[in-house]
Amino acid sequence: MSTPDADGLLAEQLLRLTRRVHRIQKRHLEQCGLGITPAQSRLLRTLVHYSSPPRMADLAERLEVVPRAVTTLVDGLEASGQVRRVPDPTNRRVIRIELTDAGRRALRELRNARRAAAEDILAPLTGEQREMLAGLLSALVDGVPRAEARGC
Repeated sequence: MSTPDADGLLAEQLLRLTRRVHRIQKRHLEQCGLGITPAQSRLLRTLVHYSSPPRMADLAERLEVVPRAVTTLVDGLEASGQVRRVPDPTNRRVIRIELTDAGRRALRELRNARRAAAEDILAPLTGEQREMLAGLLSALVDGVPRAEARGC
């Protein structure tokens, strides 16, 4: 059983790891030379999950940010040709965000940069440790309470 001090140490380690992941990922993004911020990268990755171009409000909800933040991200990505605003075919007041061919190419490069960053971070772990970590992270991401995770 964990103690409050152990939980505090674990929380600190998780925060340090998160910062390290962001730093390494940012470095790999800069090395690929796309000029895309981590937030813009996240928006591009989110766009591919839609079967048709989403509205900005849909993106804001999915990214869990305010709509104004999406507008700023889309402005930057549109200026670099990664996305374009397109009118909704059924409601001319609605604007949808569409990934361009340049955006698709950028996504491929971003995936490679993310894989390289992940490899840097996971390098000290064996294959077995990586599998264990994947299971633990899934439990944390899914928010499974400890008793349910043990099957109690």
